[in-house]
Amino acid sequence: MSKQPRPESQHAAGMKKGLSLSGKALIELMRAVHSKGLPFRFIAGGHSMAPFIRDGDVVSVSPISSRPPNPGDVVAFIHPETKRLCIHRVLTGNQDAFLLQGDNMPGKPDGMIPRGSIMGRVTRVERRGIRVRLGLGPERFLIALLNHRGLLPGIRKHAGPLYACFRRRQRLCVKG
Repeated sequence: MSKQPRPESQHAAGMKKGLSLSGKALIELMRAVHSKGLPFRFIAGGHSMAPFIRDGDVVSVSPISSRPPNPGDVVAFIHPETKRLCIHRVLTGNQDAFLLQGDNMPGKPDGMIPRGSIMGRVTRVERRGIRVRLGLGPERFLIALLNHRGLLPGIRKHAGPLYACFRRRQRLCVKG
């Protein structure tokens, strides 16, 4: 999932004005904010993590602590081939490297990404000013397992009506 903010995405996320940064500048700014121990917020661009993170969502990435990412965690990392900032889910890994893949990219893992390439852990997602919790809670482990086994696209296809019902119910709970 490429992370280059676009003006229309900024408007969709409820921001009136924004600063559009190149990939390299965005990475450097994130490093500077993380060096102070603070989370970095920006507007996500792309569809590789849909439906859990969508184009235009505001994403908060917190610095990686001493604890390495676990399967199911969603992390921001520097892609080894493109050198761009991406956000994908950890499928498996060890202390030194992690197998990452976008939830909407079946059969296209990023490969083993070294721990040093991981910028931080996604700790919050907001869509149109409302916090999105689905995909970052305890269900993240099941999502990672299904994604790793190539079953997530089929389940999403068949669970679409159920997911839509859940989203409507979630909005009612937030408003009501």
